[in-house]
Amino acid sequence: MASARSYLTRRAFLGGSAALLLLPRAGVFAEPGEIPIRAITRGPAFHWFGYYDKLQFDPTDRYVLGMEVQFEHRSPTAQDVIDIGMIDLADGDRWIALGETTAWCWQQGCMLQWRPNSPTEIVYNDREGDHYVCRIQDVVTGTKRTVSSPIYAIAPDGKTAVSPDFRRLSDLRPGYGYNGFPDPFAHERAPEKTGIWRVNLDSDRSDLIISFAQAAGIDWPYGGFGESFHWFNHLLVNPTGTRFVFLHRWKQPGAKSWLTRMSSARLDGSDLRVLIGSGYVSHFIWRDESHVLAYSKRNPDDQWGFYLYEDVPGGRVEQVGVGVMGPGDGHCNYLPGNEWIVCDTYPDKNHLQHVYLYHVPSNRRIELAALLSPPEYTGEWRCDTHPRVSRTGKFITVDSPHEKGRQIYLIDVSKIVG
Repeated sequence: MASARSYLTRRAFLGGSAALLLLPRAGVFAEPGEIPIRAITRGPAFHWFGYYDKLQFDPTDRYVLGMEVQFEHRSPTAQDVIDIGMIDLADGDRWIALGETTAWCWQQGCMLQWRPNSPTEIVYNDREGDHYVCRIQDVVTGTKRTVSSPIYAIAPDGKTAVSPDFRRLSDLRPGYGYNGFPDPFAHERAPEKTGIWRVNLDSDRSDLIISFAQAAGIDWPYGGFGESFHWFNHLLVNPTGTRFVFLHRWKQPGAKSWLTRMSSARLDGSDLRVLIGSGYVSHFIWRDESHVLAYSKRNPDDQWGFYLYEDVPGGRVEQVGVGVMGPGDGHCNYLPGNEWIVCDTYPDKNHLQHVYLYHVPSNRRIELAALLSPPEYTGEWRCDTHPRVSRTGKFITVDSPHEKGRQIYLIDVSKIVG
C-alpha cells in the first residue's frame, strides 16, 4: 500500500459499514465516483487562509482568498510581512497579488475575508504607527481605505464589526493575537478600559461595548475566578446580525490550562448573557439566528461533545452526531441549508487530520480526506485544516502541509451534497 505521504484516504461511513478507498495524489482529480481534490496554491512559497468561519470565496465562487509567506516553524515578528492574494479558479488557479500586511498570526492570519454584502471588497488587518488598523480594499478598482481599528468578525450587512484587544490576546494566547504592541493593561486581571469593541466600517467609529471587568463581574458558579487573568477570543456574529457570541477565558497564575465560557450579546453590548457556562467550550458555529453548535461540555462533569445550544434564556440543548462526529474536537461549519456539517479532527496517532461531512438528518458521515500533518507542525505554528465552505456549498477548502509545506486545497463536494 502506498504511504500516507503519497495518497489521500477517504473513509465512507454508510449504513454502519466502512470502506477504505485510496484517492490519487493531491493536485490530481480523483476517478469518477470519488471525491475531487486538488491543490490550488503551490510553492516554493507557503499559502494558507486560516480560520473556518470567514468568507474565503467571493459571491461567484470563482475567486478564493489566501495568504502567502516565505517561512514556517517559528512565531512571526512585527517585521514579518505576508502577502495577500486571491486564486482565480477559472484561470488555472492563477495567484493574483493584492497587498501585504504585518499584523497576522498562524492560526487566523490577518482576518482576511470578503466583506459581507459586497461583491468586490475584501477586509484585513494591518498595523500603522503604534496601533492596529483594518484595510478595506476593492479587488477590481484597487482602491483602499483604512479603518483606524482592527476587526475580528463582521455582521452580514458588512457595516459593523466586533473586535477583541489583539494586544492582550497575543500575551495571553500566543498564536491568535499579533506580536509587536504590548498590552498596556497587562498588570490588570480584568481591566475596565478594554475588551470587545464595536467598529463601524463606514464611519470609522469604534466603541468599547463589553469590558473584561464587566464579563468577570458575572459569577462563575463552579468555583469563581480567584486571581485569574481574563481575555476574549473567537467572536462571531449570527446570520441575521442581531447578536454575537464570544469566548470568555481565564487562567489562574501558574495553572497549566485555562477555562472558557461562551457569552452572547446584542451588537451594542446590551443583553449580555452566558450561553455555555460549564467552563469547557472550544470551536463553534452559528446554525441560524438563535442556535450555536459548539464542541463543549454542558456542565463540568459532563462528557465533551458537539452540542446545539438555543440562544435564549433557558434555551434547549441537544447533542449532535453522537458516536459519529469526531473523535474529539473539530472545526465545525454548516453548509447552506444546514443539512450538512463539514468538520475536521486534530492529527491522530498516524499524524493524519481527517476532514469529513456529517449528514444531520441521517446521522451519516462521509470522510473527504485524511491529510498528513508532519510532527514539526505543532503548537503555535501548527497547520489545522480549518474547512471553509464556498458560497454555493459546492466546494470545501482546507489548509494542509502534507506536501512539503502548507498549501490550500479545494474539495469538490457537489455530487455529495447537491
